[in-house]
Amino acid sequence: MSKIDLKRLTLTQLEEFLRQIGEPAYRARQIFKWIYKGQTQFEKMTDLPKTLIGKLNDHAYISMIDVYKKYESALDETVKYVFLLEDANLVESVKMKYSFGVTACISSQVGCSMGCAFCASTEGGMVRNLLWSEMADEVLAIEKDSGEKVSRVVVMGSGEPLLNYDELIQFLKVLNMSIAFNISFRRVTVSTCGIVPEIFRLADEGIPITLAVSLHAPNDEIRNCLMPINRRYPISQLLDACKYYIMKTKRRITFEYALISQVNDSDECAYELSNLLKDMLCHVNLIPLNPVEGKIYKRSTPSQVHRFEKILSSSGISTTVRRELGSDIQAACGQLRRSLLKR
Repeated sequence: MSKIDLKRLTLTQLEEFLRQIGEPAYRARQIFKWIYKGQTQFEKMTDLPKTLIGKLNDHAYISMIDVYKKYESALDETVKYVFLLEDANLVESVKMKYSFGVTACISSQVGCSMGCAFCASTEGGMVRNLLWSEMADEVLAIEKDSGEKVSRVVVMGSGEPLLNYDELIQFLKVLNMSIAFNISFRRVTVSTCGIVPEIFRLADEGIPITLAVSLHAPNDEIRNCLMPINRRYPISQLLDACKYYIMKTKRRITFEYALISQVNDSDECAYELSNLLKDMLCHVNLIPLNPVEGKIYKRSTPSQVHRFEKILSSSGISTTVRRELGSDIQAACGQLRRSLLKR
C-alpha cells in the first residue's frame, strides 16, 4: 500500500484517514496545524502520541516542493523563486516586501494557455494545473526560506487561475483557515484574463477576495490583438460579469492595464477607458510593460504613462502606476521559467 501525502488532504479527508487507521478524528486539527507551520516530520509534532506517530510514518508522508533556483534583487527586497515540483516541472513565485508585510505572488498552473501576445508565461502553452496543495506549498516554501510570515497572497503568477477553478477555491479556503495560514480573504487577490462564466461563479461563492481583471485595452479591436480570450468573451460580456461580481461581493475590482507603446497608450485610449469604466466600483492599475525577448512590444515612455494616469484620474477613475519590483531578477510572470527552460 503506497503512502498518502497528507498535505493533499482537506481537513475532512484527514479526519477520515485517521479513522481508517484507528485514530480519533480530532487529531486531524493538530496535524493540520503542524502541516501549515511547515513541519514535514511527524516526530517533531510534539502534541501527538508515539503510537500515532508510528502509524503516520507507516502510512503517510508530507510533501514539500524544492527551491530549484532563487534570485534576490539588488534593487529592493524582492526574491524570485523557481520551485521544482514532484513531477520535475518548474513553477515560479515571488516574495515582495512592503511596509505592511510580506506578499507572496504565486502561480496556479505550470505554463499558461491564454496566449496573451505580450506575456512570457504563455510560451510553451499550459502543461498542467497545480493542485491546491502545490499552491499552498509555494506560500509555505517562501515562509520557510525567508523565515517571515506571509500576510498577503496574490494569485497572479503563471497560469489562468479561473481555469483551475476547483483547486483554486480549495486553496483560498485553506489560506483563510485559522488552523492553516489564517489570512483574511480581503488580503487575497486573484487575477484573471476574463473567464466570464467563472467570474459569475466566483461571485456566488461568498468569498470576499479582490478580483483583478487583466484588461489591457479599452476596446475589442485592440484587445482581440493582445488577448485571444477576448474573441470568446468580449469586453461587454466581461464588464457585465465584473458588475455582477461587484454587486454580489461589494468589493472593488482592480483592472490591470499594461501600457504598450503605440498600441494602447494613446490619449484616445485613456479617454475611451475612462468612459468604459465610469460609475464602476473599480481601480485601474497601470503597469509599465515588462519587455520579453522576441516580442515586438515596447513599454510606454514615463511621460506617456504619467499622461495616461492623469487623464484617468481627472475623469474620476481611481488609478495608480504599479511600482516595479525585482526588475533585475526577471521577477515578472513567466520570464525566469522561460529563460531556464531555454537553457
